[in-house]
Amino acid sequence: MAVSSGWSRDGALMFQQVPMVEMDGMKLVQSKAIMNYISAKYNLYGKDLKERVMIDMYAEGLRDLMEMIMRLIILTPEEKQSTLKTIESKATDRYLPVYEKALASSDYLVGNQLSCADVHLFECILMLEEKFPSVLSNFPRLQAFQKRMRAVPAIHKFLQPGSQRKSPPDEVYLQNVKEILRF
Repeated sequence: MAVSSGWSRDGALMFQQVPMVEMDGMKLVQSKAIMNYISAKYNLYGKDLKERVMIDMYAEGLRDLMEMIMRLIILTPEEKQSTLKTIESKATDRYLPVYEKALASSDYLVGNQLSCADVHLFECILMLEEKFPSVLSNFPRLQAFQKRMRAVPAIHKFLQPGSQRKSPPDEVYLQNVKEILRF
């Protein structure tokens, strides 16, 4: 599987934007389409239509929360402070309680096996903890979930120093992004 970061005039980048993943002889574009394909291929997308819609609902909620965090890079320092407070409040009052409740009856969000929603939740937790280190302090099931996810061999390897996981962006990186995107 290869991830492309360049634009191509041959139409490989359907909308002339990344990401693009080459997999199974196809050039896949659009983040959600890529995630759904990989999730279905590796049996991370539920056993039936009802499980898939639950997975989608959990994943879309997480996407909303993660987008709030990702938007921080374009804000002024003043805007960033108030937005951080809003994100922390929404995370602890609105989003995390939903996932805490979902984990009351199972180790997984949907069904009895790992799904892409679980992977999204784990990544969201990592993003939240980068900004709010004690964000899980009132969520014991999410703490246990995070511990289980860290123990998954592929995830454990991915989290090690030197892996493909990128560290949080520093100020130099953020400034470059702002210049490229003309913010």
